[in-house]
Amino acid sequence: MDRTILHCDLNGFYASVELWDKPELQNKPVAVCGDPESRHGIILAKNEAAKKFQVKTAETIWQARRKCPDLILLPAHHDQYRLWSKRVNAIYERYTDLVEPFGIDESWLDITGSMHLFGGDGRAIADQIRGTVKEETGLTISVGVSFNKVFAKLGSDMKKPDATTVLTRADVPEKVWPLPVTDLLFVGRASARVLHQYGVHTIGDLAAFGRERLEQLLGKQGGQLYEYAAGLEHSPVTRAGETPPPKSVGNGITFRRNLVGWKDIHTGVALLSDSVAARLRKHAMKCTTVQVTIRDPNFKDICRQTRLEAPSCTAQDIGRAALGLIQSSWSGSAPIRALTITGQNLIPEGEAGEQLDLFAADATPRRERREQLERTVDGIRTKYGKSAIRSAVTMGEDIDHPAGHAGSIPPPGGTGRD
Repeated sequence: MDRTILHCDLNGFYASVELWDKPELQNKPVAVCGDPESRHGIILAKNEAAKKFQVKTAETIWQARRKCPDLILLPAHHDQYRLWSKRVNAIYERYTDLVEPFGIDESWLDITGSMHLFGGDGRAIADQIRGTVKEETGLTISVGVSFNKVFAKLGSDMKKPDATTVLTRADVPEKVWPLPVTDLLFVGRASARVLHQYGVHTIGDLAAFGRERLEQLLGKQGGQLYEYAAGLEHSPVTRAGETPPPKSVGNGITFRRNLVGWKDIHTGVALLSDSVAARLRKHAMKCTTVQVTIRDPNFKDICRQTRLEAPSCTAQDIGRAALGLIQSSWSGSAPIRALTITGQNLIPEGEAGEQLDLFAADATPRRERREQLERTVDGIRTKYGKSAIRSAVTMGEDIDHPAGHAGSIPPPGGTGRD
């Protein structure tokens, strides 16, 4: 028997929270953004009035204002968003204990085992949840109802705001397969470019392309995308309060100024590697692959990855791999606007044994000593603050730092950002 999965998506979440106590702005074009005076000035969310001017999330403020000169910009208040998100998820948990957040404004609900308590009809229950959220919070949600998580999310994207969309197995050929392949979860721009070269433009094209050919083209991700397109995805919805282990851990930053030269690049890599390694240790995970994404001032990206000699959660190993990738694919004199470093193909620490190299017998002990040293630094930062210990290469630099970075660099005249 098919499951009944809901995907609930808060509409224009940041903007809706900001406008909750500002009724005079409800019908005016409003967007929540980063600092308009900094290079971080991008649109984080927009209301329906702004959408009519084609204002888009993640575009720069100047692009949005070119479309809508009267756009009202509001600063973000992330603490408030977290509180409202918890409040809405508490409503979802009245209907099932299988509630899995997907970011701050989206959640999957598996109501298969509890729907008989609420009338037994997926669409009716989705409508009931929409009404309850609206009545108790003033916020609206769009809900997708389907037999798996991927198509439930696809459904919630198909009609906004404040709507319910049902996708059954019978609906897939007519309603799902004609959609652009980029509408499918985890089909990004890079994958889409490759797929388009092989004539794959719709979700149906992707399903017809076949698992074997997709795996040859995109590796393991290709097989996953085939399952998504063909309706074969069957991952469970995680029980409320349980957090599944991450599949990757990454951190990226748009720098206060462009990185130019290897000294700048080395500093940026050190900042990000430190942050990624600390997060891996927090999750008790190690990565086996490091990926680097470089963005130039024209917003063009390149992405490279490499496999580590041994699973690692140290900034030294991650930073060395990342710097090697950059050195092999980038000119030190070419400016870098933004950089992202990601640890991928994660495994639990307890499963991260490595085969000893007889020609480098002391490699493993050295790695263990380095890991213990970085764990000691974690403890000091936990006790005395994130900036208690910093890498020497980052001292006195002015390129900015990733949010929550363990060794944050204070901006000029300040003490650092939250």
